[in-house]
Amino acid sequence: MYRINLSVRLSTVMYRINLSVCLSAVLHSLHYFYTGSFGLTTFPEFVAVGMVDGVQIDYYDSITQKKVLKQDWMEQLTRDNPDYLEEQTGIRKGYQQVFKANIGIVKQRFNQTGGAHINQKMYGCEWDDDDDSTDGYEQFGYDGEDFLSLDLKTLTWVAPVQEAVTTKQRWNRNKADLH
Repeated sequence: MYRINLSVRLSTVMYRINLSVCLSAVLHSLHYFYTGSFGLTTFPEFVAVGMVDGVQIDYYDSITQKKVLKQDWMEQLTRDNPDYLEEQTGIRKGYQQVFKANIGIVKQRFNQTGGAHINQKMYGCEWDDDDDSTDGYEQFGYDGEDFLSLDLKTLTWVAPVQEAVTTKQRWNRNKADLH
C-alpha cells in the first residue's frame, strides 16, 4: 500500500490529492484530460476524465453534469468526506464554463466564426517508486495542435503558435500561479 500526496495546480487553484492505492508497477501516474467542444452535435460540450496508472478513476460530462467515480477504492473519498462528489461536481461545472469561454476566445484569435472545434487540457504527474523521481506536465491543445505548455524547469508557459502568445505573456507575468 502506497500513499501518494500530489499537488496539482489548475489555473489559480491548487488541489491537494491524497490517494491510498495498491500499486505494483514501478512507474505510477495521475493524469487528467479535459475536452471542450464547439459545433459538435454528437459529443458533449465538456468532458473530464481522471486516470491513475492508466485506469479511469472518474468521469464528468456536460450532459449528465455529475462527477462519477469509476473505481470502488475511490468510494473511501465519499466516506471520508460526504460532500466530496458534490464539491467535485461543482468544480467540474466551473471548468465547463471556463472551457466554454476559452473556446470562444481562441476562435477569435484564430479568426474563426463557425465550424467544429476542440479545446483540450492535459495535466498530470508520474512517480517512479524505484528511484523516487517525479515528473509532471500541463498542456493545452486546440483543434488537435499544441497551443500552450508549461515548462516545469523554468516555470514558464511556452506558446508554439502565435495565437497563444497573449495568454502565454499574461500567465507568465502572474508568477504566483506558477509556484
